[in-house]
Amino acid sequence: MSSASPAAPVNSRSRVITASLVGTTIEFYDFYVYATAAVLVFPALFFPTGDDTTALLSSFAVFGAAMVARPIGAVIFGHFGDRFGRKATLVASLLTMGVATFLIGCLPTYQDIGWWAALILLFLRLAQGFALGGEWSGAALVATENAPKGKRAWYGTFPQLGAPIGFIIANGVFLIINFALPHPDGGAQRSEEFLAWGWRVPFLFSAVMVIVGLWVRLRLVESAAFTKAEKTGAIRKFPLGAVLRMHWWHLILGTFIMLATYVLFYLMTSFTLSYGTKAATDAAQAAAEAAGTPFDAATYVPGLGFGYTDFVIMQIIGVVFFGIFTLLSGPVADAIGRRRLLIWVTVAIIVFGCTFNVFLLPQVDPKFTGALVQGFLIIGFVLMGATFGPMGAILPELFPTNVRYTGSAISYNVSSILGAALAPIIAVALWAAADGSPWLVGIYLSGAGVLTLIALVLSKETKDVDYDEGAALQETASL
Repeated sequence: MSSASPAAPVNSRSRVITASLVGTTIEFYDFYVYATAAVLVFPALFFPTGDDTTALLSSFAVFGAAMVARPIGAVIFGHFGDRFGRKATLVASLLTMGVATFLIGCLPTYQDIGWWAALILLFLRLAQGFALGGEWSGAALVATENAPKGKRAWYGTFPQLGAPIGFIIANGVFLIINFALPHPDGGAQRSEEFLAWGWRVPFLFSAVMVIVGLWVRLRLVESAAFTKAEKTGAIRKFPLGAVLRMHWWHLILGTFIMLATYVLFYLMTSFTLSYGTKAATDAAQAAAEAAGTPFDAATYVPGLGFGYTDFVIMQIIGVVFFGIFTLLSGPVADAIGRRRLLIWVTVAIIVFGCTFNVFLLPQVDPKFTGALVQGFLIIGFVLMGATFGPMGAILPELFPTNVRYTGSAISYNVSSILGAALAPIIAVALWAAADGSPWLVGIYLSGAGVLTLIALVLSKETKDVDYDEGAALQETASL
């Protein structure tokens, strides 16, 4: 039987691709805007602790708090998505994310209302995480449940492509604003205007993108797979209970299959931005002496000293490879299988984690340092695309139609706590523990890769699962 019944009202290929891609692009744009601000401005504006490392850790803690809300969003949006359909759920998740992001752009800072500013920021950040908990799996289901036979992994890469596109748009907007404002210390430095109001513009701009995304998603028709499950009475009244009782093993496998992807993702975006733009010890000491402020070299955690603008451009170059390899991974996963491809990519991630000191230590020649860092970013984002692309297919394929939204959403978002929520905080702590060296951060990535590799070895291939019938894998892999 084909993946889509010709008798059912189905969405055109262009509508499926656009709805899954545009929605996740907006969601990831909103997410990246916050991630960038968490490094650049929030430590100073919302967490003025007097210590740079403590302020950054506080900012990352609020950033990671959203990951705690994501499984809650996964359960609630998954419940409604499995009971009443994917379309309305996707519209609700996008609207929630958009409103929360817009309101962050309107927030008063610590200087205005004290610690209330940080508390309100935390609440809005939790709302962002709650919305994202329901977004990804819904978009992945829209793509894969409407895919032609034999092309599920390729269609599943389109919601994944929203991550690199959202990154480029978000950081591009930050760069444009930074360039447009006066820079008394040169174009690579943040201006007082940027800290005063320029950082708000990307958050407010998200409203325009949300309107576009809502228009596209409101035109969707429910997939043939969900419509068939509805007609045959397969819809569960309590999808969460069903997935916990009957598919608990696949929840565990899906969570750890996604783990290394999440850790790599946040190290390549948040940690590298912090490490790359933090001043070296000599430069920080000279700046402190010029400003007449005390400086303790023994407690200072140095970075590579790149300007913000220069480093973000380097990241964007790497993210282009992220997008390319996300798309390329789909046809490969359809041809050789998701599991086989991911095993090889995960092995490469483990090896990559052992090379951080090769690429990320400062060299005598600054140009050589820049070349090594750019190479590091390209390799990391190539691996990111190769591992992230197939996730749009493999996680939903672990579950039948009537609990597919709930099951894939819980796996994806519980993994976000184990990987994404902890990754920036652990990375900063390991960076400090190694006196500014990134080698422990790389070992952390390799460790996450080992756990993912074990989950993949214990899993079964899913590329031939009959999506229309919802016949997910029922066999439990032996330990």
